[in-house]
Amino acid sequence: MSTNAEIFARREAAIPRGIGHSTPISAQRALNSEVWDVEGKRYVDFAGGIAVLNTGHCNPHVMAAVREQMERFTHTCFQVLLYEPYVTLAERLNKLAPIDGAVKTAFFTTGAEATENAIKMARAATGRAGVIAFTGGFHGRTALTMTMTGKVFPYKKGFGAALPEVWHVPFPAPQLDVTVEESLKYLGFMFKADIDPARVAAIIIEPVQGEGGFHQAPPELMRALRKICDENGIVLIADEVQTGYGRTGKMFAMEHYDVKPDLICVAKSLAGGFPLSGVIGKAAIMDAADPGGLGGTYAGNPLAVAAANAVLDVFEKDKLVDRANVIGERIVARLKKMQQRNDLLPMAAVRAVGAMIAFDIVKERGGEVPDAEMTKKVTQRATDEGLILLSCGTSFNTIRILVPLTAEDAIIDEGLDKLEIAMSA
Repeated sequence: MSTNAEIFARREAAIPRGIGHSTPISAQRALNSEVWDVEGKRYVDFAGGIAVLNTGHCNPHVMAAVREQMERFTHTCFQVLLYEPYVTLAERLNKLAPIDGAVKTAFFTTGAEATENAIKMARAATGRAGVIAFTGGFHGRTALTMTMTGKVFPYKKGFGAALPEVWHVPFPAPQLDVTVEESLKYLGFMFKADIDPARVAAIIIEPVQGEGGFHQAPPELMRALRKICDENGIVLIADEVQTGYGRTGKMFAMEHYDVKPDLICVAKSLAGGFPLSGVIGKAAIMDAADPGGLGGTYAGNPLAVAAANAVLDVFEKDKLVDRANVIGERIVARLKKMQQRNDLLPMAAVRAVGAMIAFDIVKERGGEVPDAEMTKKVTQRATDEGLILLSCGTSFNTIRILVPLTAEDAIIDEGLDKLEIAMSA
């Protein structure tokens, strides 16, 4: 039997270093919120494949749906031979999405495809090219989505010039020392100095930033963006690739606001571990592109679509949106107790929206100076203790928790016990 080290040595010889790794673990099998590596060691999973596994590893209902579809067919290319489950899934999402008026949905394969196609739709609908995004935002690794991403390292370094017609506004959050007023003031300057709002096709924003550090967009910012978009004919795009599907205690994070977007990008937990993404939006915008302008050979793959319909069934049956709030309250209560302890590393800004949970590791108790080096050590210690834990943030000092919404309380508590050990001063 191969060891983790042996497999990683082979990986180093066969796979480029640009594909990074957060842990030295080679997975052998997984179930719900537990993973076993090739050496037989068991781990509690607080990463969920980066928010992909809201319904857990190998959810039995999802697996059964995929097996059933496998017996029928695995691929036709939807643009050649359509299949009813794709239509059914679109109909279900159209009813769920917090978007006014007639709604349509198109499916793709990755989160980057979803965000890039949302921009294509906005450009087709408006006849404009400009895109406004936010610092700290993450929208993908393609040429366009990399340009929209508001973080240079590691997503842009060494990849040449950015694409034109994309601008960034500072994202407001207390930990970033930026207010909503400052963000909007900067946007006003941009409209005067760089781009006429009449040339802007879309403003894209994560309701809660993922890679940027789990910062929630303030309600007053969303209201202001909606007003700006309405006044200037701009499409407002909510990138819900990470926040969508119950993670924030609502089916969509935009349900936390009293305004609605024009388009919503979904992926990650959409299909419970199978590659599927989508754009849900106002029918007039979705229909702007000519036939053939959207799609992809594997877009809306039948196995992934079957999984996605099953995921929605699981959400309804197990009330996972409600469960997200219960999990969030449980974990945050424990983290705040940890924050008061002098025998643990200094913690700051414990925050959560539903079960999208994070805190910062800082150099001094009560301070705000990021400690990226210690944050990396904490994730490494966690691995040693049997906990899969990820970091994020523009200062690389944020610990994020994305435990599956199907995780049992006992498993969550076990993971928090391991986290405490990893956080020992």
